[in-house]
Amino acid sequence: MKVNSAIALGSNLGDSRSILEAATETLAQTPGIVLKAKSSLYKTKAVGPPQPDYINAAAILQVEMMPQLLLKTLLQIENKFGRVRQERWGARTLDLDLLLYGDFIVNAPNLQIPHPRMRERAFVLVPLAEIAPDWVEPISDCAIKELVKQVDCSGVHLLVGN
Repeated sequence: MKVNSAIALGSNLGDSRSILEAATETLAQTPGIVLKAKSSLYKTKAVGPPQPDYINAAAILQVEMMPQLLLKTLLQIENKFGRVRQERWGARTLDLDLLLYGDFIVNAPNLQIPHPRMRERAFVLVPLAEIAPDWVEPISDCAIKELVKQVDCSGVHLLVGN
């Protein structure tokens, strides 16, 4: 079964632009994953403790794996790029969040789809709206292009030289 999945990518430690490009390439080369689309890069203010600004993006993947295996794969890729989990919402070399998996709703202890905070986060919605404006988020039943209108996007800026 092939399912389209949406992920958010973020980085604010190291050479974030290169890390996101390499992570996207790693995803594209992963068996069971086809990279269908990737957004531009955006510079955004960090949420949480004081830390550097983030570079964020989104990608659409066509996957031939169940959501739990996709999550495990994303976590392995984060680890490959030196992700260390020390504090909630802390700085990181790479963050890969599973946002949407088709129109599935998953509520497991280690995985919630749609991502529980995606509707509140301009740094997720702006890049996602660029590549999947008509994708309907199954809990709100709203298209991404409508959800992005409901958040403050003033802290999300297209990165020059994408």
